[in-house]
Order: sequence, then C-alpha cells, then structure tokens
Amino acid sequence: MRDRLILLPGWGLGVSPLQPLAAALQGLDEHLHVEIEPLPELESSDLDEWLDELDSTLPQDAWLGGWSLGGMLASALAERRGDRCCGLLTLASNASFVAHEHWSSAMPADTFDAFLAGCEADPRLTLKRFSLLCAQGAEDPRGLSRLLLGGAPHTTASVLISGLQVLAQLDTRQALQSYRGPQLHLFAGLDGLVPAEAAGELLALLPDVEIGLIEQASHGFLLEDPHGVAGAIQAFLHESGDD
Repeated sequence: MRDRLILLPGWGLGVSPLQPLAAALQGLDEHLHVEIEPLPELESSDLDEWLDELDSTLPQDAWLGGWSLGGMLASALAERRGDRCCGLLTLASNASFVAHEHWSSAMPADTFDAFLAGCEADPRLTLKRFSLLCAQGAEDPRGLSRLLLGGAPHTTASVLISGLQVLAQLDTRQALQSYRGPQLHLFAGLDGLVPAEAAGELLALLPDVEIGLIEQASHGFLLEDPHGVAGAIQAFLHESGDD
C-alpha cells in the first residue's frame, strides 16, 4: 500500500519520540496512514530472529522507516522484502553504529563496549545517559532529554541488552546497496551518537539516493522539529510515488 508508512523507534525509548512526527505527517496528508510499531521485545540478540519477528508482524507492501536502531532494522527488512517494500526512510540511522575498518564515521568500539557494560550494571542510569546523548546539540538539551526519558517504557534489562547487542552487529551497507526502491536518509549535524560525517560516507556508498543533513540538530531532531522533518518526508514520498 503506497499510502501506508510503518515507523520503527530507536533503542530503549519506545514509540513516544515518533508520535509528534506521525501526527505531523497525518496533518500534511490525510490519505497517508502512519503506524508506529514497537521494536521486538526479544531476549535474543540473533538479528535474524528480530527480522523474522518484524517481517511476520508488519504489514506488507508499505513504506518502511525508523529512527536510529529502528531505521537500521527497517533497512535490513527492506532488503529482505525487496519489491514488497514501497520505499525506505531513516532518521539519524548509521549504516554501522559501531566503527570498524570499513566504516569510520561511527561510535568507537571501546566507547560502545563501555556503554553496553554500563547497561548490564545499571540499565536505568544507562538509559538516562542515553537520553542525554540523544539531546546533545539540541536547542534545549535538558528539556529534550526529560521528554525522551519521560516517555520511555519499562523494558526489562535483558531486552535492553539484547537490543544493544543487535545494534552492535547491524551493518546495513549491503542491504542499502541491494535494495532497489526509493531511499531517504536524514542525519543531524550536531548528533552525539551518529557523527555528521556518516552522511557523506553514505553518499559515497549510495550516490543515487536522497541523503540530507540538518545542520543545527541533535540525534532527537524528529522531536525538535517534527513539522520540518514531516515536510521533508512528505516531499520524498510524493516525489517517489510519482515515479
């Protein structure tokens, strides 16, 4: 269905951060059905199990999108579905969240390992730290952090940890190159989790897809300016739908 968009949230903070964006999109186009689907609550860190769960529960023949981890999972699922996915959009989603020799614009591996260890030791404190990182670079970082944390669900520690383990192993470069549908990838210039340089690195990998950089924005830019982000997404959907 070309009038159906499924959005997947990021790690740990639930569906709340996507709700203002979904409302803004609905306001721009009454014919567009936007659905926010929670991430799987699996204690397994097997990526195929996560994708199987999403593939079995999400509607077919829809646009797929997501924020951060959600965008990475949407990318992997788009490759799996091929023609059964109308198109793909990601928000502050890196091709690889953790840096490696083939993808340098990402979080250093030792920083991520320390973050994972922190989550194993104190999940609630780690989630608070994560919300602060999401808000880093925002006009009102403390306010945005409180907003993000306030809507976070009470997820078990084991599910939070497995989500981080999935995040660490995801590398969507091949998926993004293989998927032939329309793609839009939006990055933030002041992102504390996904370096702005990732936008340029992705453009070098995918010269024929739409990649945007919102200069003065944080990882949580979809909450900072939901109407602006919705406008960019709507333009992409309409332009791609006319092809």
